[in-house]
Amino acid sequence: MEIDAERLIASVPTRLHIGGEWRDGATGETFQVENPATGTTLASVSSATRADAEAALTAASAAQADWARTALRERGEILRRAFEATVDRKADFAALMTLEMGKPYAQALGEVAYGAEFLRWFSEEAVRAFGRYSVAPDGGSRLLVMKRPVGPCLLITPWNFPLAMATRKIAPAVAAGCTMLLKPAELAPLTSALFTQVMIESGLPAGVLNLLPTDDPERLTSGLLGDPRLRKISFTGSTPVGRMLLARASETVLRTSMELGGNAPFIVFEDADINAAVEGAMAAKMRNMGEACTAANRFYVHRAVADAFSDRFAARMRAEVVGSGLQDGVTVGPLIDARSRDRVHALVVDAVSGGARVVTGGSPIAGAGHFYPPTVLMDVPQKARMLTEEIFGPVAPISTFETEEDVVAIANGTDYGLAAYVYTRDLNRGLRLGEMLETGMLGLNTGIISDPAAPFGGMKQSGLGREGGLEGIEEYLSTQYIGIADPFRI
Repeated sequence: MEIDAERLIASVPTRLHIGGEWRDGATGETFQVENPATGTTLASVSSATRADAEAALTAASAAQADWARTALRERGEILRRAFEATVDRKADFAALMTLEMGKPYAQALGEVAYGAEFLRWFSEEAVRAFGRYSVAPDGGSRLLVMKRPVGPCLLITPWNFPLAMATRKIAPAVAAGCTMLLKPAELAPLTSALFTQVMIESGLPAGVLNLLPTDDPERLTSGLLGDPRLRKISFTGSTPVGRMLLARASETVLRTSMELGGNAPFIVFEDADINAAVEGAMAAKMRNMGEACTAANRFYVHRAVADAFSDRFAARMRAEVVGSGLQDGVTVGPLIDARSRDRVHALVVDAVSGGARVVTGGSPIAGAGHFYPPTVLMDVPQKARMLTEEIFGPVAPISTFETEEDVVAIANGTDYGLAAYVYTRDLNRGLRLGEMLETGMLGLNTGIISDPAAPFGGMKQSGLGREGGLEGIEEYLSTQYIGIADPFRI
């Protein structure tokens, strides 16, 4: 695959964007963005400070009133133009994601298609943020309910889906009429910079979207979360960081949306289509090398089909091709950094020391880059750390079960509740599981559940609020009620 990486990187802004201008940070500090497949430096990016964050919030606050009065159709048209521009530049976006965070180019193209759909979806939702007018039950007054933009929002996105996580937050905020401060992950900020450029070229007014890359997130957010001008924070990332942000947000009763960690069970019943279950397992486990909050983290397979499933699944995992995501035929790229690779391996070592059996993989790949092979473990004990911690890597631990009641209890025995997957031919059983599993999203006989038209979010410590779907724009709107005297009595 021929990609002119130098040309592409040179075309991407590497400075902050505040109040409609690209500029260096207040202190001139920079940080390096590396290619996880090689360990080489891709670019030097300006690092935003607390002073830059304050300047960005000032710009967002100044732009808020005019932006809130912008016609709904115009907001939708901006998003539609951004959708078309993103699709037109899909090769650039895909290659950039592969370079800065490692996913194979084909998967990166899939993320561009997925991420762009949020722009199209919310371009259509922008004109449908309806309120209502009604007669009070006693007939003595009229009830007017209006929807208003929340106001300036801090959007914090992760490195694993650098385009889709940005569009999933920015698109509804734009549709609702909110101004924004975007803080991308320091490990993969370049995609967000390119997308910010696309939004500006699509007609977004100055001050509406401000970009604040930094390698010191605490320094950046410490002042913002206590500033009364900030009205909302939307965060995608780990549960521990989410808890900290929620605690800080409570100080000013800040509106919050939290998309946090997961520990998704993948359940295969004895009546399942095993071939379909294997295909679903590959999709649910290996998307983005397993670096996804929705990734299947725990595999529970009925004892009657455990051998058949594990043999076919291991064969598929063994056939995956590991390497740089820009090489033809590669299906598994590197993990994001050495620390992540070492943590994944530590989880494997812990499981094996407790009695788990390695079917395939199980050891880091030597050489440049942060590669870990697709790994399948059998007979994983319930006390293994990887059954309670988010693996975030290409490792599939398989355990067996006997009854529906047992597997539901085990699946629910976690603080998390983001996603789950169930394979069965029995529709009634599938519906029962949907009502019994404590999860915000369930894939029934499918390993892919994310869809811009569906509400994405979890239960328990997997988060608060929803992104996408009809519900997504509500996260950026406040409800106002106006009581009106009976017009027939005046």
